[in-house]
Amino acid sequence: MAAWDTGVTFRRLRLGLLSLAVFRGVLEDDVIAAVARCAELGNRLEADPARPGLEHEYADAYARLVATLLATGDADLATHVRTVVLDDENAYLRRLGAGGHVAQELEDAASSELETLGMMANLTAEVLLAPVGEKDLRALLPHFANSSIDLPAAYAERAASIGRTGWGMYARYHVFRVDQGQIVPVRYPDPQRLEDLVDYERQRNAILENTRALLRGLPAANILLTGDAGTGKSSTVKAVANALAPEGLRILEVRKEQLRAIPAILDQLTQNPLKFVIFIDDLSFSADDDNFAALKAILEGSVSAKSDNVVIYATSNRRHLVRERFSDRDGDDVHQRDTIQEIVSLSDRFGIHLTFYKPDKGVYLDIVHKLAADRGISMDEGQLDLAAERFATRRGGRSARGARQFVDSLLATPDTLN
Repeated sequence: MAAWDTGVTFRRLRLGLLSLAVFRGVLEDDVIAAVARCAELGNRLEADPARPGLEHEYADAYARLVATLLATGDADLATHVRTVVLDDENAYLRRLGAGGHVAQELEDAASSELETLGMMANLTAEVLLAPVGEKDLRALLPHFANSSIDLPAAYAERAASIGRTGWGMYARYHVFRVDQGQIVPVRYPDPQRLEDLVDYERQRNAILENTRALLRGLPAANILLTGDAGTGKSSTVKAVANALAPEGLRILEVRKEQLRAIPAILDQLTQNPLKFVIFIDDLSFSADDDNFAALKAILEGSVSAKSDNVVIYATSNRRHLVRERFSDRDGDDVHQRDTIQEIVSLSDRFGIHLTFYKPDKGVYLDIVHKLAADRGISMDEGQLDLAAERFATRRGGRSARGARQFVDSLLATPDTLN
């Protein structure tokens, strides 16, 4: 009994899925595993259609397939299979992404397996329901939508743009963090946009220019952003990462206590075709902090820390990253001057240093005006300025963050707009 008009049987599909090597990982997907189960039972039905209970077992497997597909949020089998296959991290993509030679055997295996997966992706409910001969049972079983796709062509397109899309979790997400030494995605990152940032254009343009150089494969510097709290240092880095993600930029957030993990992380990222910003927020050290030496080694480019596709962006509220006390200048170190110079010069090891100053009244009110206009707030300018200044006084001073919080407070209390 042929499973579909092209003459391909359930046996062919089952054998194809069993023999996956390059794309072996896709079998861990619940939907594809459910299709494989249907192929297994369908193959048995082809060989022995009269076997008692087998048709009902197949019908149950089919219903579970549809339930699993719907649970993923996809009502279209082809769309789901396409997503899983294109995002799969495998030996073929890793070799291709690293720019190395892809062996013909690997190329042939990938091509053959894509044909099998494409066959599976184009299965329709009618085809999968064909083995169910009991009309009443078939009428009760659910259908699913499916659109015809050319999976090998879609995969070839993804492979050609691998430098912008990446693979696996790097294709699905663009913001990551480190958890117990492993890189994991941030599923709901800060949606900060460049167009939402007001003023600090010089600093923002410097970060954009440096990051675009990284994306073009040109020399790019590590950047230190210092300045008062709330001036938009972190927001600027996140907005740049969001804006340039479609061009192949990914951002990895690392906490200060995780600095020693960076060399191992770089080993993972070096062969990745994407470009990465390692982002360290609110950085500062005490004089005896072990993490100080780790960052110093990374910035100086130790053998284990070199990578052409990674830069480090760090923010700090301090110009000098190491807290220095007056008592530190009166120690028993024979070369005290050299020691102090080493401590205070860590920030100089960043190629670019940008300072975000706390805004004066004019800049602060300009930020307020632009944010209010963007949010559609219509309010007498004099009243707006007076309320903004009062808000800043209560919050201990003017800042870009304070301006945003003030505008948000107006939206939260519409009565104040009258």
